Amino acid sequence: MPEVLLLRSASSILRTVFLSRLPPGGPGCVHKLSLNLRDQQGLRRNVGSFLTDGQTLSKASPRHAPEFSSPEKVTDARLDSPEEALWTTRADGRVHLRMDPSCPQPPYTVHRMFYEALDKYGDLSALGFKRQGTWEYISYSQYYLLARKAAKGFLKLGLERAHSVAILGFNSPEWFFSAVGTVFAGGIVTGIYTTSSPEACQYIAQDCHANVIIVDTQKQLEKILKIWKNLPHLKAVVTYREPPPKKMANVYTMEEFMEVGNEVPEEALDTIIDAQQPNQCCVLVYTSGTTGNPKGVMLSQDNITWTARYGSQAGDIQPAEVQQEVVVSYLPLSHIAAQIYDLWTGIQWGAQVCFAEPDALKGSLVNTLREVEPTSHMGVPRVWEKIMERIQEVAAQSGFIWRKMLLWAMSVNLEQNLTCPGSDLKPFTTRLADYLVLAKVRQALGFARCQKNFYGAAPMTVETQNFFLGLNIRLYAGYGLSETSGPHFMSSPYNYRLYSSGKVVPGCQVKLVNQDAEGIGEICLWGRTIFMGYLNMEDKTSEALDADGWLHTGDAGRLDADGFLYITGRLKELIITAGGENVPPVPIEEAVKTELPIISNAMLIGDQRKFLSMLLTLKCTLDPDTSDPTDNLTEWAVEFCQRVGSKATTVSEIVRKKDEAVYQAIEEGIQRVNMNAAAQPYHIQKWAILEKDFSISGGELGPTMKLKRLIVLEKYKDIIDSFYQEQK
Repeated sequence: MPEVLLLRSASSILRTVFLSRLPPGGPGCVHKLSLNLRDQQGLRRNVGSFLTDGQTLSKASPRHAPEFSSPEKVTDARLDSPEEALWTTRADGRVHLRMDPSCPQPPYTVHRMFYEALDKYGDLSALGFKRQGTWEYISYSQYYLLARKAAKGFLKLGLERAHSVAILGFNSPEWFFSAVGTVFAGGIVTGIYTTSSPEACQYIAQDCHANVIIVDTQKQLEKILKIWKNLPHLKAVVTYREPPPKKMANVYTMEEFMEVGNEVPEEALDTIIDAQQPNQCCVLVYTSGTTGNPKGVMLSQDNITWTARYGSQAGDIQPAEVQQEVVVSYLPLSHIAAQIYDLWTGIQWGAQVCFAEPDALKGSLVNTLREVEPTSHMGVPRVWEKIMERIQEVAAQSGFIWRKMLLWAMSVNLEQNLTCPGSDLKPFTTRLADYLVLAKVRQALGFARCQKNFYGAAPMTVETQNFFLGLNIRLYAGYGLSETSGPHFMSSPYNYRLYSSGKVVPGCQVKLVNQDAEGIGEICLWGRTIFMGYLNMEDKTSEALDADGWLHTGDAGRLDADGFLYITGRLKELIITAGGENVPPVPIEEAVKTELPIISNAMLIGDQRKFLSMLLTLKCTLDPDTSDPTDNLTEWAVEFCQRVGSKATTVSEIVRKKDEAVYQAIEEGIQRVNMNAAAQPYHIQKWAILEKDFSISGGELGPTMKLKRLIVLEKYKDIIDSFYQEQK
C-alpha cells in the first residue's frame, strides 16, 4: 500500500493476449466455458468435464489431521518438533493451530475454500477489468480453471514444494490467479512492493527461495535481470503486462506461461492438492521494517481461510447468497490488508473484485469508484485524507451558495453523528441536508451504494474521521498486523464506537500486559489469525511469540468496559525525556494537525532530551507522474494562508522567507495544543517547517504511509540538533 503505484491499466489487459481470449462477461454456461478453454488453450478435457459431469473436485485430504492447541494445552507443545510446535521458521514446517472453543471451525485449505465457493458462486462474476473502455468479467468457474492452469505451469517450470512464487506487479486478474495457482501447486505466494529496489527484491527472492518471479512491466523485469545471477533458486520469470523487449531464455509472457503446463496431468496436480494441510505455509508477507532486513511473515492455509471467513464476518461482509459484495482493488497486494480483503475474502464470500487503473491514486480512483459503485471499500488513512483534501479543494473553488450549503449539511450531520452515533432516528433537518446535498457528494465520490468503509494499517486523525462523519460516511477501523493475517479487531455497522479500532474478532483473544494507571498496556493477541513465525528468523520469532503462543505486538492501547480497543501508540515510539517523563507522540501529533489544517505531517521529538520539539511539513500538491510532493501548496493550504494574512502559494515562500503570518499562526496553534496538554513536560517548545513533505520516495514513509521515525531522525539530524544546541 507506494499508494500511487497500484494497478494495471486497461491497455495492459489488451497486451495480455491470454486474457483477451477469455469469453467476455464472466457469468455463463460452465460447459461452454470449459469447451472454449479446451479448444483455445489446449486445456485437457477432464478439466472441463469435472465441472460439468458432477464429479468431485479435489479437496484437502483429512488423512493427516493437524495438531491443535488451546491456551490451556500450550505447555504440551514441543518446540523442537516442527509438526507439534506453536511456531516454526521453516517454510516446510507445520504448527499447532490455536483453537478456541467459541469458534471451533474445522481447519481447511485454500483449495477447499475455493471449491466450496465454486459450488455456490461458479456462475457469478469474480474479477472485473477494463478492456477497450468496457468492463469485462471473469466468472468464478473461469477463475478456478485459470488458477489450475497457472498451477500446472508453475509445476512445469520447476516450482518445488514450500518454495515461492514472487509477484512484483500491480493488482490484476493475473496477480490473483497466479497467487491461487501457486498455492494449488504447493508453493508459497510472496508479494514484493513495486517500489522495491533491485537489492530489496534480491533479499526477498533469496530469503523465500523464489523459483518463479512474475513481473508486470519491463521496468520490473530489468530489476530481476540485474540480480538473477545472485538468485540460485530462480528458474523462470513471467511477464503479464508488458512483454519482454526481446526473446530471452526462461522469460515467458503470460500467454506462453499458461501453455507450458498443458502436459502436466490433472491427476498430478490433484495429488499435490490432496497432500496439503491447513497448518502449512502458503503466503509470505514481508514487513517493511524501519531498520534491518524485512521479516518474512509466514501465514498458514488456516490463517488465510479462517481470517477470510471470520475476520470478514466481523466486518459485516456479506456472502453472495445475501448480497454480492463489490470491491475495488487498488492497494498493494504485497500488504496483508489488501491481500486478505481483496483476494482471499473475495473467494470466501463470492465477491466481485474490480481492478482500478495503475494511476488510481493520481486521480483515476474516483472514476473507477463511480463506474463500479462498490458496496464495501477499504483505504489506508492517507487515501481517505487525499479524498478529504480533494473535496475541500473543490469546495474552495465552488460558488458561495453551494459552499455554504455543503458546510451547513456537514455541520448538522456531524453534530447528529457525534451526539447520537448509534441512532437511526434522525431529525428532519439532518435527513433533508443529506438528501439535498450529501447524497450527491457521495454519489460523485462513487459511494452511492457503499455500506461499509474501512481503514487500517496506520492511525487516522480525528479531523479526517469527523470530516467523513459530516458526509454521513462512517469509517470503520480494523486493527491487526501482518503477523495476525490482517484483522484481529474489527468495527462494523453493528459494532462501532467512534475513534476505536473495534472489538476482537470472535474466536480470537486479547490481553494487555504491563498496564499503567490509565489501563494502557502492551497489546498481546492469540488465536487462529496468529502467524506461523518469521521465515529463517528464530530469534525474531521467539521475541514476538511467548511460550504460550501469545503475540506481543509492541503496540500500546487500552480496552473500554465494552471491549472496544483504543490504540495509543507504539511502545518503541514512546518518548522518554531526559527528565524521565513518558510521552506518547501520536496524540500530540494528531492534536497539532487538527489544530492547524495546513500541516501535512508532524513528528514529535524529545527522546532523552530536555524538552519536546517537532518537525512539521505543509500540505502540498503531488506530482502527477511521480506522486512526489511538489512545492505548490494545496488549495486548502493556500486558503489557510489567506485567512491568516499571507499571500504565499508555495512551501518555499513560507520556509525560506519565514513568512511572518504563517509562522505566527502556527506558533499560536502550537500554544493552543500546549494549553490542553496534561503537564509542562508535554509542551512543544521548538518546531521547524521542512522544505518538503514526507514521502515514500524520500524515505520518511513506508509503503502504507507509516512514518519511519528513525529515518526521519537521521535525515533531519542537523535541524533536530539545532533545537537543543543552546541546552548543551
